[in-house]
Amino acid sequence: MHAARMIGVATLALGLVMSAPLQAQEKAKGKGEEKRAVTKVLLENDKVRVTETTFQPGDVSKGPRKDRTNYIVTNGTLERTTPEGKTTRYERKAGTAAWLPGDNDTVRNVGKTKYVVIGVTNK
Repeated sequence: MHAARMIGVATLALGLVMSAPLQAQEKAKGKGEEKRAVTKVLLENDKVRVTETTFQPGDVSKGPRKDRTNYIVTNGTLERTTPEGKTTRYERKAGTAAWLPGDNDTVRNVGKTKYVVIGVTNK
């Protein structure tokens, strides 16, 4: 009887511990926090920085960016919003490249699929 009670308590405790991250995610969503795109540095030296950025649907990238060249790995539908509030929606096609001037825009993946881009920035 005592062992069964211990197992029950342990199971309850484990369930509470495992549900905490889900509850935290739900709270974050409720507060309007945006999910950020994930950027991984592929190469960095004194001349250049090469990154791979992955946007899941709805992911956002914010912050100051320098002039750069982007190589599009997967197709994507993006929405760019300037600090002044002007919004532009555009498509990017896999296998293409684009030069972009520096900006401080917010970019969001408004498509239904993952979008991946390689960025090359000179230092």
